[in-house]
Amino acid sequence: MKPVTRFVTALAAVALAAGGAQAQAPVVLKVDPPNWWAGHSINPVRLLIRGRALAGARMECPRLACGEVKVNAAGTYAFVDVTVDDGVAPGQYPLTLRTPGGTAPVAFTVSPELPATGRYQGFGPDDVIYLLMPDRFANGDPGNDQPAVSRGILDRGHLRRWHGGDLEGVRQRLPYLRDLGITAIWMNPIYDNTNTLDTIEVYQGDPTTAYHGYHAIDHYAVDERFGDMATLRRLVDEAHAQGIKIILDMVANHTSPHHPWVHDSPTPTWFNGTVQRHLSNTWQIWTLADPHATPEIRRPVLDGWFVDILPDLNQDDPEVARYLIQNTLWWAGMSGIDGIRQDTWPYVPRSFWREWMAGIRREHPQMRVVGEVYDGDPANVAFFSGRRARWDGIDDGVDALFDFPLFFPLRRAFVEGKPLREVVQMLGRDHLYEDPQSLVTFLGLHDVGRFMGEQGATPEGLRLAYTFLLTTRGTPLLYYGDEIGLPGGGDPDNRRDFPGGWRGDPRNAFQASGRTPAEQATFTHVQRLLRLRAQRGELRQGPVVNLHVGDQQYVYRRGATVVALNNDTTAAEVRIPAAELGADVLGVCAPPRRDGDALVITLPPRSGCVF
Repeated sequence: MKPVTRFVTALAAVALAAGGAQAQAPVVLKVDPPNWWAGHSINPVRLLIRGRALAGARMECPRLACGEVKVNAAGTYAFVDVTVDDGVAPGQYPLTLRTPGGTAPVAFTVSPELPATGRYQGFGPDDVIYLLMPDRFANGDPGNDQPAVSRGILDRGHLRRWHGGDLEGVRQRLPYLRDLGITAIWMNPIYDNTNTLDTIEVYQGDPTTAYHGYHAIDHYAVDERFGDMATLRRLVDEAHAQGIKIILDMVANHTSPHHPWVHDSPTPTWFNGTVQRHLSNTWQIWTLADPHATPEIRRPVLDGWFVDILPDLNQDDPEVARYLIQNTLWWAGMSGIDGIRQDTWPYVPRSFWREWMAGIRREHPQMRVVGEVYDGDPANVAFFSGRRARWDGIDDGVDALFDFPLFFPLRRAFVEGKPLREVVQMLGRDHLYEDPQSLVTFLGLHDVGRFMGEQGATPEGLRLAYTFLLTTRGTPLLYYGDEIGLPGGGDPDNRRDFPGGWRGDPRNAFQASGRTPAEQATFTHVQRLLRLRAQRGELRQGPVVNLHVGDQQYVYRRGATVVALNNDTTAAEVRIPAAELGADVLGVCAPPRRDGDALVITLPPRSGCVF
């Protein structure tokens, strides 16, 4: 991926059509970013101006300093650096783009900086993250269900259409999440996404929509179906007021196949390949960690287009890299979010992540990032963790990764009844990680089938899994609806609407009166565990010490707290070294009995106890 930087500069002559036709007047269609801040760690900020007839452009900046203009060969994109000195007052600072054919206004704003207090807080093991898909959680503003630019693609009866959930719906449900015990919300991307039925990504002949947020067509706008920037900022501010952080999903790997860049790119190397000629991603993450793999073997993983259709951004192009770093900091500065979940982490060059993370650190030192490495091999996942350079000499700097290696044995044990010992054995591989406490642990999320959708799943198994998840090391994550055992198969069935999130729903599971007895039992169990986790710092920060490991039984200590699990379908007795234990706070186990120098704990079938 060798970037090419062929531009027509402002000093180049304007190529006139044969016969000496008069140059066309320039047209400015879009400016990215539309605003910036005085005193920012990125200064000057580089504007990407999209338009027509931009060849030969220069900028007139009466109140700010502008650099030389660079224009692509097609005359459709111009790059220019704008310096915003310290002390420049917030306000409108109109610029003018001038070519031999005329002038065009370029709107630009210097924005007031959001106060840092209570914002950009980061996240970690002291938190409990709640993942929700805005389109599927709650519809708080039916007025944005059929926006003028994208009518006719909402259909709650179709799992691959928009359903109407939005940011206002999330804001209105903050008390529910606070009462449950959630301290951080991760939302799937809220970029402006494809406005029409997608006839490129098709399943069984049926077009899809970008309700999930991962097909951006504008990186500098909130999708109109979710709200706008003011709605996002209100959500962030009210979440902070209720003790809840906000983690925003971002995608630096690819765009929508319908993005304007796809057929008219700002540079020749903006993407890895073209629609007509590109590599398809092979998903072989292990080749990136393999010191013996050749660049040719790794290239489809880094340069390949997802499912052969999502245009792969080329972060080795310095203009792409700068655009993405500025865009990340723009979202942070505009909203005051606390963290970022970055999609498809391995598929982007690690050298870019190093620079991206450094950019975040300079501006918001406390903000944290969790990267997605969807792989069950802990050695592969550990390769991408930050804080240490690997064989390639790069420390990518990421703060946390998802614990997919633990997820798979968790599902096998608590759904299928496979040995619980496999879970403990996976924890034994924590030595591979620089900081296993930073791993984000989970029972489900939007890319896997729901726990209760798997064959063999039971509410008892789900509750037992939660007893482990919410008392072991790491930063636990709950997928929306799993706190009540919402069913669902694979994508898109795992993305059902939360019951009661829409006016007129037959029941409202946000309230106890709208839950089934099994749902209420699971909700109460999760809530109790989250309150216990909040009360006992050792369940968030204490080391895990194994006291007993059997085929289907596991007992461990964190500080003064002892957790005992029985994954068998019959009752079991386990012996641990004698210690002073209080009563089981979950009310499941009888008090342990003393037997010489040991304590004997009696565990009912498929149950867990916390002493």
